[in-house]
Amino acid sequence: MRQNMVETQIEARGISSPKILKAFMNVERHRFVLPRYISKAYDDNPLPIDEGQTISQPYIVAFMTQSLNLKQKDKVLEIGTGSGYQAAILGQLCDSVYTVEIFPKLGKKANDLFIELGYSNIYSKVGDGYEGWSEHAPFDAIIVTCSPTHIPQPLKDQLAEGGRMVIPVGSYPFQNLVLLEKRKGIIREKKILPVRFVPMLDKEGDRY
Repeated sequence: MRQNMVETQIEARGISSPKILKAFMNVERHRFVLPRYISKAYDDNPLPIDEGQTISQPYIVAFMTQSLNLKQKDKVLEIGTGSGYQAAILGQLCDSVYTVEIFPKLGKKANDLFIELGYSNIYSKVGDGYEGWSEHAPFDAIIVTCSPTHIPQPLKDQLAEGGRMVIPVGSYPFQNLVLLEKRKGIIREKKILPVRFVPMLDKEGDRY
């Protein structure tokens, strides 16, 4: 089922990096979904997880990952740990992943799974993703898996020179995936794909 997912949902749609395809083969997506959805873990769609959140469609995870153009030495910030699936994919492709989750239940569950699966290069915390993780900045790449109405300035500030950020921006259902690149201190933005993500929330449950 995992091989079929990689071949028909990801590779067939233009994701060509051998390293990314290998990462999707290595990571067992069924470990990151709720027990009642295990039979649907490799389907071509997002699935519900706890706290009203979702695990993204496999192709979207692959598309966002490829957009970052990662190198093995890169340090990556993820905003919105969720089930931990995206972080696990990133952990196969770069030196270190720092992932932030607003919901304590999701953050603990994902961290426990990272430990169980032996991901020693993924560091997670519960916190407000809008603020990023300044102690470990700058980051070579930033990936955001929830949608604010605007791009948080703290995330822009934490992007390294030459770095890339991919983030969904807008109010449901009208969102665009935006790619940012920082060159000579200047950040350029480009809309690359219409998407639908859960909103970025603060600790009071209000959206950014």
